[in-house]
Amino acid sequence: MYKELEQIRAQMAAEGQFEIGTVDVRGETLKTFANAPASLRDLWALASLHGDKPYLIYEDESWSYAEAYAETASIANWMHANGIKQGDRVALAFRNYPEWMLCYWALTSIGIAVVGMNAWWVTDEMQYGLEDSAPKALIGDDERLARVLPVRDSLPDMKFIGLRLEQPIDGVIDYAELRNHGGDMPSVEIDGDEDACIFYTSGTTGRPKGAQLTQRGCVLNVMNIAFMGGCYAAAEALRNGEALPEPDPAASGPVSLVTTPLFHVTANNCVSHPATLAGGTLIFMYKWDAGEALKIIDKYKVTNVSGVPVMAREIISHPDFDKYDTSSLAMLGGGGAQLQPDLVGKIDSALPNGKASTGYGMTETCGIITSVLGAFFVDKPESCGPLVPTLEGKVIDADGNDLPHGETGELCVKGGNVIKGYLNREEATAESIQNGWLRTGDIARMDEHGFVFIVDRAKDMVLRGGENIYCAEVESALFKHDAVAECTVFGVEDERLGEEVGAAVVLAEGVEIDVEELRAHCAKLLANFKIPRYIWLRTEKLPRNASGKFLKRELRDTLDTADAA
Repeated sequence: MYKELEQIRAQMAAEGQFEIGTVDVRGETLKTFANAPASLRDLWALASLHGDKPYLIYEDESWSYAEAYAETASIANWMHANGIKQGDRVALAFRNYPEWMLCYWALTSIGIAVVGMNAWWVTDEMQYGLEDSAPKALIGDDERLARVLPVRDSLPDMKFIGLRLEQPIDGVIDYAELRNHGGDMPSVEIDGDEDACIFYTSGTTGRPKGAQLTQRGCVLNVMNIAFMGGCYAAAEALRNGEALPEPDPAASGPVSLVTTPLFHVTANNCVSHPATLAGGTLIFMYKWDAGEALKIIDKYKVTNVSGVPVMAREIISHPDFDKYDTSSLAMLGGGGAQLQPDLVGKIDSALPNGKASTGYGMTETCGIITSVLGAFFVDKPESCGPLVPTLEGKVIDADGNDLPHGETGELCVKGGNVIKGYLNREEATAESIQNGWLRTGDIARMDEHGFVFIVDRAKDMVLRGGENIYCAEVESALFKHDAVAECTVFGVEDERLGEEVGAAVVLAEGVEIDVEELRAHCAKLLANFKIPRYIWLRTEKLPRNASGKFLKRELRDTLDTADAA
C-alpha cells in the first residue's frame, strides 16, 4: 500500500490544486503550493462563501458563516477606527470561546498579528508576554483580566477589552463595541511573509519565546492537512480496487469538536483552519470533560475529535461510551504527543466508521510536520507518518552530518511553513533555524517509505498532556527562592499525561522548608501545569559531569516517585 501512497502523492503534487512549486522566502528557495491562497485574509474570504452553513457553536449560542464574517468585519473596522492597523499586534487572552475565531479572522484579515496568550499563565508570565510582544490591545475574559490588570501601569499604552464580563470594569472596553461597530471588511494588501500570529513556546533559558508564524506558513499548513487527508483516502481506495474519491460540493463539512487550547497550533491551525476552509462546524467546550464530549458527539453528530492522546483514551474508555451514538466519528486522535501504539488499535476497534489519526508538528512549523491515519497508522502505530509535501527533511548526527534512512539523529525540516523566527530573540532564531533548516530538537529516524519515528528529545523538555515545559524555566523559578541551593528539573513518566514535572532540590545549609511552600512560590511565577508534581528534597549535592552540568537523567533513574513529596 506504500507504493499506492507514493503514486498518489506524486500525482497530486504534479498539477492542480496541490501542485508543488517554490517561493523565495528571506533569501531561501523553499517548497510551497503554487496555487495556495496568498494570505489568511483570502482563506477567510473563501470560507465566507459558505453563507448560512453553521460555523461556530458554544452551548446554546451559534454563528453561521455569514454572521461570523459580518462580525469579523465589524471588529476589523473598530480596530482601524481606534488606530490599530496593519503591522500592529493584538493579544487574545481568554477561554476557548467562539470569539477567539472571530477575533483571529478579523485581525489576520487586516494584517494585524494575533498574540496568543496562554490562558494558564499567571500575572508574572502574562506581564512578560505583553511587554515582550507590545500589543496595541488585549482582549480578555474576567479570569485573565483579573491577572493582568494589577500590572496595567506597566502597560500604559495598551487598550483593554473585556469579553463576556460578569460586570463592567473601569477602564475596560466592552467587546460589544467591537461586535456592533459595523461596516464591510476593510481593504488591505497582505504579504505572505507578514506575521499572522505570535504563539509563545516555553523557553530554554527560563522565559517563553514568541514564535512568529507567518501568513504564508499558516495557509500552507491548511493545505498540507488537506493534501495528506486526500492522499490517504485515495491510496486506500486504490489499494482496495475502489474508485478514487471525488469531491462533493454538496457534502456537509466536518463537524469538529475543539478540545485543546486555541493559543496553540493544534487547535487553532490544525483543527479550526481546515474545518473553516471546508465549510465545517466548530463546537467549543467550556473545559475538557470526556463525558460531556460524548454528549456533544451524539447531539451534533461530530465527525472529528482531535486533541492530546489522553483525550482519545478517555473517550473510548469512558464508562458511558456505549450509551451514546459515536457512529458519526470519522476521525479520533490528534497531536501534541505521539499516540501510544496500543491506543491506535483500540480506536480502530472502538469506532466502526472511524479511524485513528495523528500529526506530529511544532509551533515552529505553523502546524504539522507529518501525519498518518487509517490503515497506514494501524500498520505503523509507532510512526507519526511521512513529511508533508511543503517540507524537506533530513536526519543529522551530533556533528551536523546527514544520516541515511534507518539511522537515528536529530530531525531537521525546511519549507515555506517554517516560522520567520522568535520575536526579539535573534540568537535563539539563529540557533534553531540554520540555513533555512529548522532543528526540531527531536531525535528520530525515517524508514524506507519516508515514515518518521520519533524516539527521543534532544531538548531538555517535559511534554505534559500536550504542553511543552522547558526544564530551565521551572529551574529558574525554583532558584528564585532563597532556600534553594541547587535544583534540577526533569520529566517523570505518567500513564495519563505522558509526563509530569519532577524536581530534585538541595536546600541551603541550615534551612528547612516544606515542599508546599516551594510549590506556592512557583505558583506565583509559573502556570499551574508547570509546577512540579514530584519534589525530592536532598541533603547531598546533585551529581555532575566533568563540565559541572547536573546529570539529571542519571539522577532521575535513581529516584522513586514513592519517595517524592
